Amino acid sequence: MTGRDRIVRVRLIRCGAVVAGLWLSAAGAGAQTLADALTRVYQNNPQLNAQRAQLRVTDETVPQALSGYRPTLSAGVSGGINPVRTTFPDGTSISSTLRPWMAGITITQPIFNGFKTGNAVRQAESQVHSGREALRMVEQTVFVQAVTAYMNVVADQALVESQRVNVTFLRETLASTRKSLDAGNVTPTDVAQADARLNRGLADLNAAEVQLAVNQAAYTQVVGAPPGRLAAAEPADRYLPRAREETIALSRKENPAIVGASYDVNSAEAAVRVAEAALLPVISAVGNASRAVQTDQTLTSIQTDQAALMGQATVPIYDGGLAASQVRAAKESVGQARFVLDQVRVQNDAAVTVAWVQNEGAKTAIRAAEAEVRASTIALAGVRREHDAGQRTTLDVLNAEQELNAARSRLIGSQRDRVVASYTLLAAIGRFDHKRLDLATPDYEPQTHYQQVRDAWHGLRTPDGR
Repeated sequence: MTGRDRIVRVRLIRCGAVVAGLWLSAAGAGAQTLADALTRVYQNNPQLNAQRAQLRVTDETVPQALSGYRPTLSAGVSGGINPVRTTFPDGTSISSTLRPWMAGITITQPIFNGFKTGNAVRQAESQVHSGREALRMVEQTVFVQAVTAYMNVVADQALVESQRVNVTFLRETLASTRKSLDAGNVTPTDVAQADARLNRGLADLNAAEVQLAVNQAAYTQVVGAPPGRLAAAEPADRYLPRAREETIALSRKENPAIVGASYDVNSAEAAVRVAEAALLPVISAVGNASRAVQTDQTLTSIQTDQAALMGQATVPIYDGGLAASQVRAAKESVGQARFVLDQVRVQNDAAVTVAWVQNEGAKTAIRAAEAEVRASTIALAGVRREHDAGQRTTLDVLNAEQELNAARSRLIGSQRDRVVASYTLLAAIGRFDHKRLDLATPDYEPQTHYQQVRDAWHGLRTPDGR
């Protein structure tokens, strides 16, 4: 084996290492993993935190609805100066300057309001459950974005390394061709061809480095920190069902878009009953107590104390058609919510099917790309030997190297697509969440805040002290 053959063999082995699972550019202790990136996203992603805040807002609709069961208490006070002059029939008069004031308190306890409060509570609880599913949807969305950004960087790092190997190979080929020209074995055309391919390789390397910088910026935006050395990621196969039919069936039960739309239907149905309450009587108990001082302008009394407890009933007779229109509108909203649920189900089936096909296609693409890289590696080694024996031209060697470089790039892209497709399928099912991945992070439990505020009768501070 000549020195040149040894160099070629070393370079080909290195090329193989570049694409063998995208490990070369991310090897070594201390490399960041996909789990590390997802943990940071779960803890710090602004979009996810904003959705959590929105859910906490939705939680407050339940105590707002429950307030309809509770009494209301109000107090009032008034005061001022009131000059009074009283003239009697005999022409005498009395003048006085009163300083009247009055204070009172009123308590109202709802007894019956047409079942409005109970239905409003059910409506609010359905909205809370729908909000939790929306939070799950956002969590899955940002996780898919994070996986995509992560694998883009890993793939680009491997592509940059592959292009560097390609440039090194082309430089050595150009140097070898120039030596052959000096020895009279090749023509200046061969040197020009090698020089042109080297410059093309340099341009490809520059393009790969630019794309890496772009995807590193996208990674920083999604994850919240710039990427370091990223370890290769495995597909999510261990979390996925074996068959397409099972995958679709699971997604119909667990996909947050479907579950959330189901709760939206429940909320719309409760809204109909809330609207119908306006057509029913309202009964309440009212108690009040008051004290009035110097309010008698006849000057015969200086203080009046009053207390009363009364029942109050209001029966709607005609409101111009407002309540009837609101009931009809609420019923139409139920129909709309059911149509949306049907639409979401159809979209889900299509999305799961597409994700399944893409994941299976990515497996096939990797097998084909791996076979292409192996064949192209063998072909390049053979062409180099034939070139040394005078049976191949320099252009043949350059073409073989170009085919191998393209095959490596396709394999890297296939490996990237394989990982992203598997996690996209997991999200389409509705199972791409931090608990299933067992991320090393404290859980954000939506029900904790809900229980903290559900039965709160007073207080302006949020549970976290704001």
